[in-house]
Amino acid sequence: MDKSKILYAEDDATIAFLIQDSLENYYEIEHYSDGKSAFEAFSCKDFDICLLDIMMPEMNGFDLAEKIRDKNSEIPIIFTSAKALKEDRIKGLKIGADDYLVKPFSIEELILKIEVFLKRSKKTDNTPQKFKVGKYNFDPKNYTLTDSQNTITLTQRESDLLFYFIRHKNTILKRQDILKAIWGDDDYFMGRSLDVFISRLRKIFANEKTIMIENIHGIGFRFSET
Repeated sequence: MDKSKILYAEDDATIAFLIQDSLENYYEIEHYSDGKSAFEAFSCKDFDICLLDIMMPEMNGFDLAEKIRDKNSEIPIIFTSAKALKEDRIKGLKIGADDYLVKPFSIEELILKIEVFLKRSKKTDNTPQKFKVGKYNFDPKNYTLTDSQNTITLTQRESDLLFYFIRHKNTILKRQDILKAIWGDDDYFMGRSLDVFISRLRKIFANEKTIMIENIHGIGFRFSET
């Protein structure tokens, strides 16, 4: 069975060696020490997931993630950075990253997150259903919302969240249940991630009067369609 292939961008040689040494038994991993060379590799090779540092020469991780998203809106992106401020984490998620790990982190946690995203990518291959959501046709397998004129391509996290909402339509959902189902955890920063992705979905459906994502104070959210 072929190993999943990771694009790994990290300029700290010591950290890069430790991560590569820990992951290479499970995955095929290609390491690049600057954002520019990482993007050049991404442009001409196939990868299953991206691990990106932020503070790198030539091109920082935020810019690299934006360029990757321009070319591929589906591939999972995980930031691995020492930048621990809430603003940095939120910026990374708004750019289109699926997760954000603050250094130092455990290898076990990193592998768990990688596996979660890889399994979800494979699950979409077994999800042939399409759903009508307002004026859109939602295809969770291909992460798309399509109407008569346009196609919106979602990130994997956006698609996972929308699919979860559709499967629990018109039901009050607890924040912690959503976080555990989509993120696998319900800590504070995952909660902030959830808020970012819900904000994105609200913008997409802003002109759809039949679609509503309500805040249920002290509990969570309700996705409703009338």
